[in-house]
Amino acid sequence: MRSFRWPPPPDGGPRTWGPGPGGPRTGRPALPEPETELVATPHGVRLERLVTGTGDPVTVFAHGLGNGIATTRPFGSGVAGRKVFFQFRGHGRSDSPPGPWSYLDLARDLRTVADLGGATRAFGASLGAGALCRLLAESPDRFDKLVFFLPAALAAPRTEVARRRITDLLDAVGSGDASLLADVVSVELPPAVRNTPAGWAYLRQRLDQLLRDGLAPGLAGLAEQVPLTDTAVLAKVTAPALVIGCAGDDLHPAAVAEELAAALPDATLHVYDRPGVLWSERADLRERISGFLNG
Repeated sequence: MRSFRWPPPPDGGPRTWGPGPGGPRTGRPALPEPETELVATPHGVRLERLVTGTGDPVTVFAHGLGNGIATTRPFGSGVAGRKVFFQFRGHGRSDSPPGPWSYLDLARDLRTVADLGGATRAFGASLGAGALCRLLAESPDRFDKLVFFLPAALAAPRTEVARRRITDLLDAVGSGDASLLADVVSVELPPAVRNTPAGWAYLRQRLDQLLRDGLAPGLAGLAEQVPLTDTAVLAKVTAPALVIGCAGDDLHPAAVAEELAAALPDATLHVYDRPGVLWSERADLRERISGFLNG
């Protein structure tokens, strides 16, 4: 049985916006998306980029599969200096060159954006964490500080549950059916949040972006791949690293975060006791990331 329906119920939240007192109770709308730019790269793939903040140091933020700039920006809200957000190939307005693609291709995207922006620090979430690991395997001294949030795979493929979720998301985006896509995306939300105004605002933002920009079918092959053949290659990384995992997260097993922290010579590991930390532990997560990068 479906847990909710799309479009949202007409009386689903506080009257915080709309055409006056009689407007539908749809919850607080997401902030308008800032204007991004397309940047050319030496490897011929134009990538969508957003730069915020001023001064040094510069931190590059790499998103997860099926996500992008909008979902990655909260991680940098307390980080000092300039922040460079971008969309990997196949996401948002970035190019979708002929496939198949590999983590080496993603690492090339990440490296180029970091080089163009002069980034000395890097943050990677999920797929972005894998791309960052692949980059470090080639250039272990590229960054001064590193943050890995919910790494999904290292030297072993993603779980079957994770691969199925990725396939479902790509199929739903390809169908163009907002109701079907809402069902798939809603699984990203903790059950307690799904039918709240905040949950609907998040869902609206995600659907607007995914239905507008789509996701390249070539992303499906990445779910079967691994960033590294052997985690031992990370032994040459000397930069301090913060690795964040969550217990009970089917898409990002805590064991992967533990394995990554063990492979990095100077890593601090923190594992939250339940998934959905962007909703339940947002303040602590922001303070933890910014405190590490700004310290």
